[in-house]
Amino acid sequence: MHAVVYHGDGGKSWDEVPRPVIESATDAVVRVDAVTICGTDLHILRGDVPEVSAGRILGHEAVGTVVAVGSGTTRSVGDRVLVSCISACGNCSYCKQERYGLCQGGGGWILGHTIDGTQAEFVRVPFADRSTHLIPPDVSDEEALMLADIGPTGYEVGVLNGGVEPGDTVVVVGAGPIGLSVIQSARLFSPSRIIAVDRESARLDAAQRFGAVVVVDNTHDDPSAVVRELTDGLGADVAVEAVGIPETFELCTQLIRPAGRVANVGVHGKPATLHLEQLWPRDVTITTGLVDTSSTPMLLRLLQRRLLDTGRFVTHRFALHEFAEAYDVFSRAGDTHALKVVLTR
Repeated sequence: MHAVVYHGDGGKSWDEVPRPVIESATDAVVRVDAVTICGTDLHILRGDVPEVSAGRILGHEAVGTVVAVGSGTTRSVGDRVLVSCISACGNCSYCKQERYGLCQGGGGWILGHTIDGTQAEFVRVPFADRSTHLIPPDVSDEEALMLADIGPTGYEVGVLNGGVEPGDTVVVVGAGPIGLSVIQSARLFSPSRIIAVDRESARLDAAQRFGAVVVVDNTHDDPSAVVRELTDGLGADVAVEAVGIPETFELCTQLIRPAGRVANVGVHGKPATLHLEQLWPRDVTITTGLVDTSSTPMLLRLLQRRLLDTGRFVTHRFALHEFAEAYDVFSRAGDTHALKVVLTR
């Protein structure tokens, strides 16, 4: 088969590699029918995730068809499944709390990280019962694919960790796919307003389509001044960091009111300054986290009932072997206006 193989120092290529086989009773091998590229993959290529070694197949989200199963899984050959970005052993103390991202039994974020991932013609999925989800027949591959990572990440790490409540003012810094996912799922909790901050006009336009009522281009306008003006000088109830650079994290801590909440979602490759000398008397809460994907079954139900619209994330489509072009388009989102790219068999 062929797969996107990481070669270190930012290098990758579409290489011929051995097809995966069942290695454990709880495994399933899935034929990849649709796959996407994540911002985290770009972080890997930039060297922000040094745990990823040369020779690793990239990717951690896919939709596909089960072609082989171990003796210890209830999945069946022919099942159409969503491959989650998080794998869960189901037995450790964290999995029993549904905190699958912290799995201590060999799971967590492993696909495309510590084991071979999904940007391939076939992928081996450990702990298949908890790491794949059956897709309802009335949900398309593209719609389901958006719930492999960005859907639950925006909901869990942004909205739930941020404690969004009815009537809140929510600021989302970064209107890429994750930020847009935060905006879409925050609307489920009826905030009074959602404000999006970004440097790209196309992404701010997308933020308005997804539900932001105010957008701020921080190349021209001061986000702090805009937020203060809209909140009687207090600041936002919740600020979600969805970029992953020190400047945007520090901006979020400046945008919130006393007793406000900062939810960091972005993947950081460099240290960020935490101004405790300013924050400590203001009762500020800061959360971090890797997605658990415990919400994926619920999000699939919302999608099936058309209470979520995940298909709108997809802006570019490619054949499976066109990974070089897809990576180029996705990495130049400012020029190409890409949100999510989808590659299909």
